[in-house]
Amino acid sequence: MEFNRGINNLSDDILAIMRGVDFEFSFAFQPIVNADTREIISFEALVRGPNGEPSTDVFSHVGENLYGFDQACRIKAIHMASRLKLRKNLNINLLPFGSYQTGMNIRATLRASENFGFPIQNIVFEVTESEMLTDHRRLIDIIKMYQEFGFQTAIDDFGTGYSGLKLLVEYQPSYVKLDRHLIADIHANEIKQTVVQGIGFICKKLGVGLMAEGVEKFEEYSWLRGTGVSLFQGYYFAEPAFEALPEVAAGLFSS
Repeated sequence: MEFNRGINNLSDDILAIMRGVDFEFSFAFQPIVNADTREIISFEALVRGPNGEPSTDVFSHVGENLYGFDQACRIKAIHMASRLKLRKNLNINLLPFGSYQTGMNIRATLRASENFGFPIQNIVFEVTESEMLTDHRRLIDIIKMYQEFGFQTAIDDFGTGYSGLKLLVEYQPSYVKLDRHLIADIHANEIKQTVVQGIGFICKKLGVGLMAEGVEKFEEYSWLRGTGVSLFQGYYFAEPAFEALPEVAAGLFSS
C-alpha cells in the first residue's frame, strides 16, 4: 500500500519534517486487546523498513538526526493510522532524547492530527522506564505536558529498570506496560507472580491501567487473566502486521 500519496497536500512544516529524513521507513501494527470486552482497544505502531525490514536496519540510518526522525515517525504513524481507517487508539513510541524539543514536537503532532483527521485523544505516547534515567526531571515535565494537551501516555517495559516506583509517585500515566521479562513463564514462577500482583495493586489504587505485553503462551495469558489483568499485547493474540491492522480471533480469550 502506498502511504505517500497526497503527501504534497500537507502543511509546509510537516513537509519539511518528512523531507528532512532522507531514508525510507514504514510501520507494522500490533493490536492491544481488552479481555473483558474481547475487543481491540489500540494498535502499536512499530518501526520497520520500507519492505518490512527489522527496525535495527532503519535505526542504522538515523545517525544524529534522532530528533527529526522522532518527529517524522509520529507524523507517518498518524498518517498510516488514518489511511488504514483506524478507529481505536494508536500507540507511538517516543524515541530516546528525540522528544526533548517539546514545543516543536507537540506542534508537529497536533498539525499531523489535524491534517489526517486523527483525534489527539486517541494517541498514546509510550516512553520506556529506562529512558527516564537519562534526564528524569526533564522527561517527567515533558510527559506531563503531553497529558495536558490531551494525549494519553504509557510507561513501556515497566519492570526492567529500578525507577518504576519512583516514576509512579511523580507521574501517573494512562497505562503501565509490564515488560516481557516479567511475563515470560509467569504461570510457573512464584516470584514473578508476587511482583506482578504487587504492581497490579499499586496501579489499581492509582487508577492506572495495567497492560501485559509480550504475551506468547496461553498459560501466561491464563494466569494473568486470573489475577485480574485485562489488557494484553503479544504474539499469543497477533503478530505485528506490516502496513495493516491484524484481527484477533475471539477463541483466544477463553481461559
